[in-house]
Amino acid sequence: MKKLLIVITLIVSSITANAQSFSFGPKVGLNLSNYTGDDIQSDALVGAHLGGLLNFGIGENFSIQPEVLFSTQGAKIDVAGEKRDYKTSYVTVPVLLKLKSNGGLYLELGPQFGFKTSENIPDQTINNFSKNLDLAAALGVGYQAPFGLGFGARYLAGLSKVGNFDSGNISPDFKNSVLQFSVFYAIPVVR
Repeated sequence: MKKLLIVITLIVSSITANAQSFSFGPKVGLNLSNYTGDDIQSDALVGAHLGGLLNFGIGENFSIQPEVLFSTQGAKIDVAGEKRDYKTSYVTVPVLLKLKSNGGLYLELGPQFGFKTSENIPDQTINNFSKNLDLAAALGVGYQAPFGLGFGARYLAGLSKVGNFDSGNISPDFKNSVLQFSVFYAIPVVR
């Protein structure tokens, strides 16, 4: 994990040196998460995300946007005919390539690294339900006004399995799937 943080720091430092514009600010929103894959019977779980973003503009329409967000994810799993909330909290670090039109619409794409902070699992027979690291691919769209206020929608497709546990009633071969709706304010520092 230390190596990953060093690599991210070096990338951000390199981007900062070449950035033509820079902004930062808060971000908050709603998560609709679920598990996909294998034969798991689950429904969407409502959660939230909160944190901040940095945006390094390169040229008029291209930027790189790393974020740090606290995010709750999971699903409602059917266990013996009863739906139970399986919730994991992460500190997520998406690093997105952002293409913005002159009118303010944007597309974003990139990887996300999730670091588990806690989990609330009702099935006490499972120890360490979630892995400590969750990898995902992010794809989003949105709108950002010239003064920095914006909103967006993003889909996070899990690339790594949620866990490596051994349980008789739940197979661990599934991944996170999250739809995020966000509001943010990117405060321009350098234009």
